[in-house]
Amino acid sequence: MTASLSTAPDGTRYRDLNRNGVMDPYEDPRLPIAERVADLVSRLSLEEKAGLMIQTIVSTTTDGEVDGPAFMPGRTTAREFVEGSHITHLNIHQIPDPRAMARWVNALQRVAAASGHGIPVTISTDPRHSFTENWGASFTAGHLSAWPEPLGLGAIADPGVVREFADIARREYTAVGIRSALHPTLDVATEPRWARQYSTFGQDADLVGRLGVAYLDGFEGDRLTSASVACMAKHFPGGGPEKDGEDPHFPYGTDQVYPGGMFEYHLEPFRRVIERGVSAIMPSYGVPRGLVLDGERVEEVGFGFNHQIITGLLREKLGFDGVVCTDWGLVTESRMMGKVLPPRSWGVEHLSEIERFRKALDAGCDQFGGEDDPALLIELVRSGAVPESRLDVSVARLLRVKFELGLFDDPFVDEDAAAEVVGSAEFRAIGTQAQSRSTVILPGGSGDAASVLPLRPGTAVHAPDISDEALREAGLEPVAEPADADVAILRLAPPFEPRDHFMLESSFHAGSLAFDDEVVATVAEVAAAAPTVVTVHLERPLLLAPLLPHAHAVVATFGASEGAILDALTGRVPAEGRLPFEIPRSTEAVLAGHSDVPGGTADPVFEGGRATLEVRADA
Repeated sequence: MTASLSTAPDGTRYRDLNRNGVMDPYEDPRLPIAERVADLVSRLSLEEKAGLMIQTIVSTTTDGEVDGPAFMPGRTTAREFVEGSHITHLNIHQIPDPRAMARWVNALQRVAAASGHGIPVTISTDPRHSFTENWGASFTAGHLSAWPEPLGLGAIADPGVVREFADIARREYTAVGIRSALHPTLDVATEPRWARQYSTFGQDADLVGRLGVAYLDGFEGDRLTSASVACMAKHFPGGGPEKDGEDPHFPYGTDQVYPGGMFEYHLEPFRRVIERGVSAIMPSYGVPRGLVLDGERVEEVGFGFNHQIITGLLREKLGFDGVVCTDWGLVTESRMMGKVLPPRSWGVEHLSEIERFRKALDAGCDQFGGEDDPALLIELVRSGAVPESRLDVSVARLLRVKFELGLFDDPFVDEDAAAEVVGSAEFRAIGTQAQSRSTVILPGGSGDAASVLPLRPGTAVHAPDISDEALREAGLEPVAEPADADVAILRLAPPFEPRDHFMLESSFHAGSLAFDDEVVATVAEVAAAAPTVVTVHLERPLLLAPLLPHAHAVVATFGASEGAILDALTGRVPAEGRLPFEIPRSTEAVLAGHSDVPGGTADPVFEGGRATLEVRADA
């Protein structure tokens, strides 16, 4: 039996979530949220409290039925998490079409309404509005409108555009029942080799802060309401300065370093969003090395276990009283698609799993991301190691967000509207235009870019990595050989060092920033036959110098379809991007730089903030 819409003796309509025929205070939509939260916390069992403090990954179904075939067979089902473990914060990866997704969410909310105190489910997701498929960080847009990566929004550098993106993304998320965004990423991109830069706004901390505030404006609004998506800003206190550019998902990337003394620079965007108001914060996996704050050396353990950082800095100094949720898999091992990733318990690997839970609680965390089982939290309380009152503090924060989002009063979505809203023609057009606008057109060294750009109607173009259909739609004439072309367009994939030992590792494009000699030779060969424009997906500050002598222009993109690229090159949508980070001269310059310092490499090819060359279609 699920919660029904009931009428109190005074005429108030409410959901009888515990099905007792009485409008209890937590069910009363007229009461202040603080009163509703306090009433519900007082009613919950230890098991229900522990379940609220777990946020786990769950597989949606391909047909939208709550018990239908799963995208990830073999995982515990959403129903089992809700009914068996009282887990009501569920993080999704693959999703079906919008109508089916909405149907799945509604069915799951009915399951939740029939359980215990009828606590509704909060569905969360990593970013999914662009082009990078990385199961540890982001997903491609799929049915949603496609935009440039956050790095491209940073290239446009306009808070108004970010606010518009976030508002559209909010409308698409809420249409299918997604109410928690595990973003924005407010890390500052100061280490050129780091794989996660595509999900940042770039190297300028002031800009990152301003765009981060605009992002929250679009997703959350002035305050959380039934129309909002709650955001989780990450990775506190700034995850950009990774030693050697390695990522702390992996055992070889644990160290976060500050050789340039720039800790406060990386913290600045978080100061901005905390002052503005944000629902949740996710600490970085990283371990601070040699960091001293207020004259005290910071314990060298992962930030999610770090009392000085979570309680001392975030809670007490910065005044944050929202939810702190750990990054995924701090306590237990992760397995997916035949690969294993050890617990990201960096600096506390010697502790048992139950001791890791306790240390994160003692640090000030409220929720454990990527864990599946609340049993150890329950054991901590039953053994007397942690008082139940400690769980109450975190549970109250978590419930407050659910109430603010209106989930207790109406968690359901309109399945017909979902199909109309998500990926609408209007939203897709705005997103595609932003892809073009984020483009940065840079001068090459083999000729004047203005002699080939903008591409004019009827131009014969050799573009082996762009479809003939897209070329013709742009008014251009595709040709098979460079010698027959007026202009050649070469679309290059970004270089990186492939790795595939750990789970998720193959999705992280890390290591060398240099193009292979064969790639450079191919560019030179084509350029010898025709004026050449090189387009590069700039997910990191790649070493462009070897390409420049062969190109009339090098075009930096940050997540763009072939149509969006051609719109920029023809001038139909003017490119207006600025480089969101510095382009180093060489590997040696990168190695000599400081991981926490923005730019600063010797003799860079292009400075961060370099504006695009102006390319406009003839009037």
